[in-house]
Amino acid sequence: MTALWEDILHDDQLIQYVAPIAVDAALLEGVLMRTKDDPNASDVVNFAPFTLLPSVIPGNLLEQAYEVQQDFNLLVDEVSRNSEFLESTLASTIKVDDFTAQLFKIYRQVLKEGVTQSVVLGINRSDYMFDHGSEANTPALKQIEINTIAASFGGLASRTAAVHRHVLNVLGKSKEASKLLTNNPSKGISMGIAKAWELYGSDRAVVMFLVEETQRNIFDQRCVENELWKRNIRVIRRRFKDVFEKASLDNDKRLYIDGEEVAVVYYREGYVPKSYNKQNWEARLLLERSRAVKCPDIATQLAGTKKVQQELSRPGTLERLLPKKPEAVARIRATFTGLYSLEMDEEGDKMVAMAIADPERFVLKPQREGGGNNLYGAELKQVLEKIKDSPERTSYILMDKIKPLPALNYLLRAHSPLKISECVSELGIFGVYIRQDQDLIMNKHVGHLLRTKAVEHADGGVAAGVAVLDTPYAI
Repeated sequence: MTALWEDILHDDQLIQYVAPIAVDAALLEGVLMRTKDDPNASDVVNFAPFTLLPSVIPGNLLEQAYEVQQDFNLLVDEVSRNSEFLESTLASTIKVDDFTAQLFKIYRQVLKEGVTQSVVLGINRSDYMFDHGSEANTPALKQIEINTIAASFGGLASRTAAVHRHVLNVLGKSKEASKLLTNNPSKGISMGIAKAWELYGSDRAVVMFLVEETQRNIFDQRCVENELWKRNIRVIRRRFKDVFEKASLDNDKRLYIDGEEVAVVYYREGYVPKSYNKQNWEARLLLERSRAVKCPDIATQLAGTKKVQQELSRPGTLERLLPKKPEAVARIRATFTGLYSLEMDEEGDKMVAMAIADPERFVLKPQREGGGNNLYGAELKQVLEKIKDSPERTSYILMDKIKPLPALNYLLRAHSPLKISECVSELGIFGVYIRQDQDLIMNKHVGHLLRTKAVEHADGGVAAGVAVLDTPYAI
């Protein structure tokens, strides 16, 4: 797959010449992050890490990923509405995983009180790799996970293609530059938020971005935020701490903070245990009980757990959830790789034994978002040997390891030496859907994200400092 850029990759002089041009292009386009040393100020910023050249990917698999996204949107929506399915699927997980248990406790309380929001907004990103592990020798699109909360990099991904287009032009590859797809997830994401705001029905109300204490990735969020300001929709940024201290509900469960009514809460926080202390859990409950449109609501966050992903891959599950959509079921199932439960039963025992015997074949996944949590090889074996007889194992799922084909590229990072790396890429497709009561108002795919990392890094995303932003060159 690297052959397309072969003449460039091994020309050291050319690389030394074009790399600073690429970096300046990234700064000009706004492909930016705050620095580790000062994550809450924009006085000093740097370019977000990215590949020097766009990565070659199979065009038919990019197309397949786009085609199945609306099916995944429907599936996530169905799962989030099916309390019986969520209850039975997560029953063992909530006994051993405190974080999922706390989310589930809020979910149950909101169900008991009665859900007040009539509009549901889902913004998700389904992530894939191109698997070359099959006998057939043709790559296959295989899903890694679906992110249903705080799916990031839609903003910076909207600006990366222009950087690569410029680099290719400078390298005399204008024909190739013209083939790079335009990509604007931030516009599609903001369109979904704007529609949900409109359906909420109060033009005085604001959209609240719920953000982390540490905001290195603020420019990614600002891309979406600024699209909303262009539509004359006011945006405020608040943390859980602010919600705990200043937010309240009126008698109709309308959400107010600092005197502003909130129409939409867009979470860019709240997906890992460290986001929560006692006060933050109380703030989360207050938000969930409100009439505001939560993106995601707590049911949709639970629909994105690894345990649900594993359960969906069981024969018959998709058919039960999407009974009148056999084509959608077939498209979704084609992207699944092997996913296995580690329940305290015969099937679970068998899978634990298989993984300990052949750890290189699998990935061990906890119920966590945000990258950097999965276990591989010797570490996978060590953890499973320790927990194999304990119910703690049910808080993990086991997945067949996807085998992508490495390609050569340069990964550009601030203050890092310029060196060629063997890399693998991960493709994400952004989806947006809106339901009002029983009616699906919107169901779209709105763009893509390509992230690339050196083969020695098993896990982790751009924000985690492992992967870098990339642009697909489809052939």
